[in-house]
Amino acid sequence: MNILVAGACGQLGREMREVAPLSGNRYFFADRKDEEGVERLDICDAGAVKEMLARHGINVLLNFVAYTDVEGAESDEAAAFKVNAEAPGMLAEICRETGVFLIHISTDFVFDGRSSLPYLETDEPSPLSVYGRTKLEGDRRILASGCDCLIFRTSWLYSRFGNNFIKKIRTLCGSHDSIKVVIDEIGNPTNAADLAGFIFDILEDGSFRGHRGLYNYSNEGVCSRYDLACAVRDIYGLDCAVRPCRGSEFPTKAVRPACSALDKSAVKRDFSIDIPNWRDSLEMLAVDEMLAVEN
Repeated sequence: MNILVAGACGQLGREMREVAPLSGNRYFFADRKDEEGVERLDICDAGAVKEMLARHGINVLLNFVAYTDVEGAESDEAAAFKVNAEAPGMLAEICRETGVFLIHISTDFVFDGRSSLPYLETDEPSPLSVYGRTKLEGDRRILASGCDCLIFRTSWLYSRFGNNFIKKIRTLCGSHDSIKVVIDEIGNPTNAADLAGFIFDILEDGSFRGHRGLYNYSNEGVCSRYDLACAVRDIYGLDCAVRPCRGSEFPTKAVRPACSALDKSAVKRDFSIDIPNWRDSLEMLAVDEMLAVEN
């Protein structure tokens, strides 16, 4: 089976590149950035996408590309809409026409965060930001296309690669005696390595073919941004006071969901998987980084 990873230079794409050598399948990697082993591809260019799918005989397309600058999207809705909505819809139409299976990544930001319970896939979305609205439109266009697809909504993604909340907190704790972190934003931190590993496994065993539609996937357990920052400080042994505050102390252009925890019952049932707790996965990240330094 031939698999194309679009967005290979992002957090999830980089994690997929780490596990791909273990596969019996053939992986191809593409992105708009120049990196060794990665082909250039703009997923907004239908002709380029069709050419690459045909040239490599692609059976499965993993779309990890997204406009993820939540603040930037508020000022440039057109760019966010092009990448998050128009491009996924176009990819879905191409996949339907060519018989390619599409796996797409979405977000908890499609919800307004007003629920007191973790969100199910069947709950009505109500995004508060341009980022959330454009991602939701991408989901809808893919599902409406009729292509064979799986959409995984995830949240608070972090990894060894790229920029993310974990790295930001480590930097701040390493350079400040104390920091403030919001306590009124609650969700599921997700190690990109866990999500990449899950997608890798369902491709390897073929179980992806037996399912279609929308699923939630994030690490288990719920915490606030403040709780997560404290865990980062403690796990990495940093000497910094982390103080809770409300989001109103850090006004932003984009409104974020207050509580966007995701219910993973469906993905655990349908794919017979166990999902790690967020703190366990954060500790594993720290261990992996320490081993990498030693080697």
